[in-house]
Amino acid sequence: MLSVRGLSLAYDGIVAVRALDLDIAAGERVAVIGANGAGKSTTLKGLAGLMRPRAGTIQLRSEDITARPAHERVRQGISLVPEGRGVFARLTVAENLDMGAYLRSDADLASDLERCYAMFPRLRERREQLAGTLSGGEQQMLAIARALMSRPALLLLDEPSMGLAPIVTARIFEAIADIAASGVAVLLVEQNARAALELADRGYVLESGEVTSSGLARDLLASAAVRQAYLGE
Repeated sequence: MLSVRGLSLAYDGIVAVRALDLDIAAGERVAVIGANGAGKSTTLKGLAGLMRPRAGTIQLRSEDITARPAHERVRQGISLVPEGRGVFARLTVAENLDMGAYLRSDADLASDLERCYAMFPRLRERREQLAGTLSGGEQQMLAIARALMSRPALLLLDEPSMGLAPIVTARIFEAIADIAASGVAVLLVEQNARAALELADRGYVLESGEVTSSGLARDLLASAAVRQAYLGE
């Protein structure tokens, strides 16, 4: 579904991602792990259209979207849950979810909203509450649900467990697994490498903006180098 070849991304001339090749099949779960500063979040920004590549191509369903702006990529089926959640703090939960569907006018909006509330019942309870007053875990649920309201084919998740208690993290990862099981492809960037690889079908290891290892998630979990560098073993 998604094919990335030779992608390079930079900030003011400083290359953060170089010559990246990455593939995601329809409905696949893919994890990207690496140390802070490895280029993981930058990769997601490039895929979401928030950064213009210095080089390389991005194809979605065999169509070149390298030069497409972010809003067109949302329309084509790519949705990003950003690091730090990025909820609209002065809007209510319900209004945030409406914003997630701002490009849609189809008849399935109500059923998709109900699906989000069923996945995260706390959001239904808080639907008239300002998003900025929610807990960190509730804001993460809202950020994911807002992205789902665009009805993505590919969901990009940037550090969804950041700053969350273990019990909340477990609930978030259960939701991500449910989303993937529904047929949505997932690209997960996550500091919790073990949780990410246990969820994923395949994985990529980024170091200094380059892929140094990739393969089946179970093989990466069994790799001595990965276990020592990223799993604390």
